[in-house]
Amino acid sequence: MQSMIFDSNHPVREYFKLSLPVVLSMLVSLIYNLADTFFIGRTNNADLVAGVSLCAPVFTLLMAFGNIYGQGGNSLISRALGKQNHDLVRHISSFCFWGALLTGVGLTFVGLVFSKPILMSLGASANTFEDASRYYTVLILGSALIVFSFVPSNLIRSEGLAIESMIGTMAGALLNIVLDPVFIFRFGLGAQGAAIATVLGYVATDLYFLYVLRKKSSLLSLRWKDRQIARADKKEILGIGASAAITNITQSVCIILMNQCLLPYGNEQIAAMGIVLKVTMIVQLLLTGFAFGGAPLYGYLFGSQNFGTLKKLIRFCVLWMGGLALALSLPLFCFPKALLSVFIQVNTVIEAGATMLRWQCVGMVFGGLVLFFTVLFQTTGKMAPSYILSLSRQGIVFVVVLFVLKSAFGYSGILVSQAVADWFSAAIALGLYRSIFIRSSRTLSLEK
Repeated sequence: MQSMIFDSNHPVREYFKLSLPVVLSMLVSLIYNLADTFFIGRTNNADLVAGVSLCAPVFTLLMAFGNIYGQGGNSLISRALGKQNHDLVRHISSFCFWGALLTGVGLTFVGLVFSKPILMSLGASANTFEDASRYYTVLILGSALIVFSFVPSNLIRSEGLAIESMIGTMAGALLNIVLDPVFIFRFGLGAQGAAIATVLGYVATDLYFLYVLRKKSSLLSLRWKDRQIARADKKEILGIGASAAITNITQSVCIILMNQCLLPYGNEQIAAMGIVLKVTMIVQLLLTGFAFGGAPLYGYLFGSQNFGTLKKLIRFCVLWMGGLALALSLPLFCFPKALLSVFIQVNTVIEAGATMLRWQCVGMVFGGLVLFFTVLFQTTGKMAPSYILSLSRQGIVFVVVLFVLKSAFGYSGILVSQAVADWFSAAIALGLYRSIFIRSSRTLSLEK
């Protein structure tokens, strides 16, 4: 397998060539997240919607653990393939597959043993606890299957099986959509039915990926005896993967804190925020796809010390990400009630959600820029600033802003907190870029 060579004379064209497949994958992932919300919302039961929404951080956490092995393993495997070290590829892939599966089993055990305190910490109340528990229990029972699915979807791309990766993800999403109304309405299982449909979707995804690994992959290994790798390789996989997963984990924590802050104001507010976050996820996933899609090109230009081309690409990406975020968020800002009514017909939830959605949109451009600079720092080896940004927008900065504004302005302060956190985080990102990235680029240019 030949090493990847990028056309640095046409960086923008290369950027879109790399980004668009990732964006398509993100859109498929979006189907998973919207299907449950749409069909649960058709019940027009605010408590039921709130109960399912409360479990969103659990799914995000499972995805984060899967990406630790998936993205961390993909990074190391890609470099090993470039060096023609096929033996290392076999051992890394086996470690990632079995590591994800065993991690999922461990999460199932912990999730079941501590289900009640976990649900209470997620913001479940007397009215929502039963529905949240039904959805949560099925999701936790399927933890190993969900965590595992993110590994082959990442690793098979390293062998050029991008289409197969897309098919596997899409197959699970389509099955989820088909089964949702069957289990929720026809069998009358409500929240539990939505969770069953989700887990069965991942079963289909896993089975397809196992078929691909057996029939089409020539280097990746599922054999237990191949799982042993050097400690340094383990640290690198988990380190890179943890950096990629921090955003998922902090996002889960922030959703939990937001739900806890909204709890005194009623379950309808929690239901509204749950739907709003699913709607804004459309924009977030598209921005994530374009940010992460260009990652190999950022690293390639930086590693080759082609700083002139890299800076031109950065300027383009800043304008592109900002413009795209603005274009995508404008319809959400202008027509919030129409969008929310697609998911639920309860007027009080729609009214509350409209205000929430508009405030989420206000900071969208700044959030997109933070995402881009986070990926830029990760791929160019600037781990300290990448961790700082990963922990800012939906981490430390958000938590500080949330509690300060909540204390000062109550309910209104809670609603504007994400937008304010986006503004502060964007300022931090630009400051880090100017003080660290540009300075190191100049130093390397002089050394060259």
